[in-house]
Amino acid sequence: MADQNTEEDVPALAVPADDDEGGKNEGAPAWMATFADLVTLLMCFFVLLFAMSTTQQETFKELVESLRSALGVQSVPETGTREGLTMHAVPSEEPSESQKIDELGGMIQKEIEEIASEVRELILFNKLGGLVNVSESETGVVITLSDLLLFSPGAATLSEKGVDILRQVSKILAQLAYHVKVKGHTDVSPISTGKYPSNWELSSSRAAAVVRLLVQSGVEPKLISAEGYAQYRPVATNDTEKGRAQNRRVEIIYERDAIARTFAGMKTY
Repeated sequence: MADQNTEEDVPALAVPADDDEGGKNEGAPAWMATFADLVTLLMCFFVLLFAMSTTQQETFKELVESLRSALGVQSVPETGTREGLTMHAVPSEEPSESQKIDELGGMIQKEIEEIASEVRELILFNKLGGLVNVSESETGVVITLSDLLLFSPGAATLSEKGVDILRQVSKILAQLAYHVKVKGHTDVSPISTGKYPSNWELSSSRAAAVVRLLVQSGVEPKLISAEGYAQYRPVATNDTEKGRAQNRRVEIIYERDAIARTFAGMKTY
């Protein structure tokens, strides 16, 4: 009959295609969404840690000022509302007293080392090893000159060699604005003359002779003093000639306290 449809006129039904394994293609499994969220949260956590670890001091100050303005208070609480959240105090721009003391101590030590280094160069250049010695101690810088270099036995008149060396030493001392002490020492050998009734007078006169020459060579008179200690501050035994020779000496001392007072802006005399 003419109104009957043929098989070719009937539309075909769409049948879903099977996947390669014979099952239907249903997309990614459901657990992938949870896993992606977890990875995202972890990434945010580490980014936050990185940002906190690289926060600059100025940025932190701006944050604190912003919090103060928002809260209407002059200080921000050290502990936040959450457990474990701590806001550390902003470092003060003014150094603390302990920091000032440490800085001053470093400056003093550096100056002591520089003075000692210059004197050592002088000793090496003039080949004075054994006659002139320099050391650093808790007291400061101690320049020790043997009496064999400076004086004749029992006398306080400087030798020509002693005058030459002291003039070279004075070139270093004249550059320094610190108080320096010149100390005379003898051994236990007694002396009794019209000019030097005891070792007190001899040691003091030797120290004074060194001071006079240093002042004549340019050292500021207000920054130098002479002291005599006779035989009462030995550095070696008086039982041997070698020990007694070590005890007969003149010391030029830059005391650590004098350098500290100068750095602190105080008078050293």
